[in-house]
Formats: sequence, structure tokens, C-alpha cells
Amino acid sequence: MKCRILACVTALTLFAALAVNVPARGQDNSQPGLIKFDVPGAGTGSYQGTQPSAISPNRTVTGFYCDAVTCHGFLRDPAGAITTFDAPEDTNGTYPEAINPAGAITGNYTDASSVNYGFLRAGDGEITTFDVSEAGTGSGQGTFPGNINTAGEIAGSYVDGSGVNHGFLRDPDGTITTFDAPGAGTGSGQGTVPFFTDCLTPAGAVAGYYLDANGVNHGFVRSPEGVITTFQVPGAATGAGQGTVVTGINPAGTTAGVWFDANSAAHGYVRAPDGTITKYDVQGAGTGSGQGTAGLAINPAGEGVSFWIDDNSVFHGYLRSPRGAITKYDVPGAGTGAGQGTWLFDINPAGSVTGFYVDASNVYHGFLLIP
Repeated sequence: MKCRILACVTALTLFAALAVNVPARGQDNSQPGLIKFDVPGAGTGSYQGTQPSAISPNRTVTGFYCDAVTCHGFLRDPAGAITTFDAPEDTNGTYPEAINPAGAITGNYTDASSVNYGFLRAGDGEITTFDVSEAGTGSGQGTFPGNINTAGEIAGSYVDGSGVNHGFLRDPDGTITTFDAPGAGTGSGQGTVPFFTDCLTPAGAVAGYYLDANGVNHGFVRSPEGVITTFQVPGAATGAGQGTVVTGINPAGTTAGVWFDANSAAHGYVRAPDGTITKYDVQGAGTGSGQGTAGLAINPAGEGVSFWIDDNSVFHGYLRSPRGAITKYDVPGAGTGAGQGTWLFDINPAGSVTGFYVDASNVYHGFLLIP
């Protein structure tokens, strides 16, 4: 099973808590509250279940669910109806990563040899597959779309035949432009990686991180004109797997992300369009390697959501207001063991949030939080 959030944590570590309990409201999306859901057919075994990835302005949620054999895409509409789908030719998993206001979804799928390819699912359900021509064809290589904007542009990364990461931007007509951040390494596992879900603006700016020749992470923003700006959060450590990662950008150009200290503990930050950086930590976050405060998905108003990891390696969600106020959140029923807990994953312009929680049996469940 592909656990995208644990993969995210691994990338970022390369890269009891105050709980706000909101009563469940069933399937009625017209009322505020917490709605838990599982995709029909989702597995109930360890590391199976439902993992939302993204939420649209009208509260349509996409993501994937895993049964005992493989993973499949899903779409949950504002009324709670769930549609499942698989990319054509998929034999080893379909993984939606992002959705735009028109309901178009992008992500990747894998074949029997674990090679990755991109797909675009239109609002009417038609699926188009695509691949960056320079992408490698070995296991773990290929094309990884991660973002789609209102215009239908798609941003993501591809891994070449040498295992090096590169960025790409796909126009609505299918034209693909590839790019590399200045200073990106050229060894296996190095290179340029646009982050997923919230790292492409309506105007076409792309954000993410790159790994240099020493394996250190650096943040970047690529303007719609193709100019790339790189940066480090002051105080970020410079060892392999440390440094700075961008995890979100909003239409105003405010970026959010995570930086790592000398212990490889994570800390959050927000970077204003003028380059001013504000650092923060969720109170109670652990200070060891693989612990701390993860970076944000950020909406046009500057509201953000993500997760923090305590010193027992339990995950908890948090919401950060535009002024920096932090509200902690644990979904009732989330497990309290290492690797379990609550992940707030994406936030739409109106402040509705989607994510998932892992229960005491290590099963994944989706949720929608409506303010």
C-alpha cells in the first residue's frame, strides 16, 4: 500500500494534546461539523482504508482508498455520494493528488513493474493518461503529477532513468515544460520536486523544494514566467535530509512549509511575498528526529492546516489562522500509538478541511471538517 503521508514524512525527514471535539453530523454537508467517511470497498486491515488528498471550493474531496490488493481513486461529492475509479491500464494502484474548481483531478498510477505515469480525470469522468518524455521506465521512476489549477495546468515531478528528480508544468493543451531549480543535485534521489496538492497557483506559479548534491533541501518558487527563486529558512540545518521544504503557496504568493534543525526535528514557517519569514511551532510537538511541526497547506485567506508529531511519534492535526493562532485538532477515534493519529491535509477557500485519521488498528479513515 502507498501511504502518501508517511511517504511525505520520509521525504521531509530525509526530511496528551489539546483536542477540539466537533460532533459528527452524518452525511449532511450543509451543516458545520465533522463528517467521517470510508469509501465502500476500502480495506479494514492494517495500513488499508481511505486517504483523502485534496478538497475543491465546493467541498468535493478526492483521494485514494486501498483494499487488500491495491489502491484506487475516489471522488466524494458535496452531498456525500462517492464515485470510485482506476486509471486506464492501471495494474498496481491509482493515486489522485489534486482537484480544481471544475472537478478535474490529477495524480499518478503505477504499472505492474512499479513504473509511474500521470493521469488527468476531467469533470465528466473521462481519463487521459500522459508521461513526461524524459521520465525513466524503471521501478519507482516515471511521472508524478501533484497539482492542478483552475486553468487546467498541471505541475509535478518526474524521475529520470538515473533516479534524478525534475519539475514539470503541463499546459491544458498537453504541452509539457520541464525545469530544474538552480543548484539542484544530479545524483540519484536528488533534484527538483514541486510539492503536491497546493503548490500551483491560478496564475501558474509552482512551489516546492530541491535537494542539492549533499542531499540538503532548499525551498523554491517558480514564477509563471519561469523565473526560479530559491531560499532557506534562517537557522535551518545543512545536513543531508535537513534544510527547507515548501508545502503550499496561495494566489498572493505566500508560501508555507517546514524546516529542519540539527536534530532533524521539523518546524513550520510562513514566507510572505516580500520574503519575510515567520517561524512557529505547535506547543507539545516533539523535538527528536522525525518529530515536530509539519508545513501547511494554505488557502487564499492565509488559513493553513497540517499536522504535528509529539514525542511519542503520535500525529495530531492543527489549524493556523492568518494571524498565527493555532488550534489543535484530534478526530475522535484516532489511535494514540506511534504512527497513528490525525492528519489535516487540505483546506479550501471557505475553510473546509479534509484529511484522514489512523485508528488503533492502523486502518485509515477519511473525514471532512466544515467550519
